[in-house]
Parts: sequence; structure tokens; C-alpha cells
Amino acid sequence: QVQLVEFGGGSVQAGGSLRVSCAATGFTSNSRCMTWFRQVPGKEREGVASINTRSDITYYADSVKARFTISQDNANNTVYLQMNSLKPEDTAVYYCAAIVVRSDNRCGFRLSNYPHWGQGTQVTVSS
Repeated sequence: QVQLVEFGGGSVQAGGSLRVSCAATGFTSNSRCMTWFRQVPGKEREGVASINTRSDITYYADSVKARFTISQDNANNTVYLQMNSLKPEDTAVYYCAAIVVRSDNRCGFRLSNYPHWGQGTQVTVSS
């Protein structure tokens, strides 16, 4: 059974850093799009950063470029999102999502493409 479990998150002041992790289990393939989304109450879930674990190609939302870094640890089937220079507007529940892929292409942010989701972890940035 496929499972995604997020770790990390928490509360930090503006300008600080946090790292969230997503551990994937149950996949039969190591070729996946692993993507971080976030959502605040009353708003749509939005893509933040993605990584193609086959090609290592990454993709970022404009709002987090140069501040967030997505990376992977293949040995542990874990994807990380390092978040630096955090802003109050980064406050959200962060979700990890995954889909098995066969290509080396960049992974997009279309929600309906992702069949596997984690439970989410809260990130709160205070001003």
C-alpha cells in the first residue's frame, strides 16, 4: 500500500527556516514525480515545488523561487523541502503528493494528476 508521510513543519518567525520531509513507502517504482503543495483555509491548494526522482529535474512556483529547495534522498525514498527566508504568506498546510512516471520531464502542479497524498503538515510563519 502506497503511503506518504510528512514530517517537520512547525512555527517560525519571518526570515527563519524550516524543513519538511516526505517519506514514501509502498511504491513499486523509484521513478516518481514528488511534489509539495500547500493550502490555506478558503483558498485552492497550490503547487510549491516538484522533483522528478528519475531525472532530478526540479520546478518551483514563482512565489518560492530562490527561497525554497526541493531535494531527494533515493536511499530512503524521502523528499525534502528546505524553506528559507520564510514569509507570513508561506503559512499553510503543506502536502506531499506523488505519481509514478516513466519520463524525465518536469513535474507539473495539476492536482488531478496526483493519486497519492500525504496527510499534511502545518507551517506557520509569524511576523
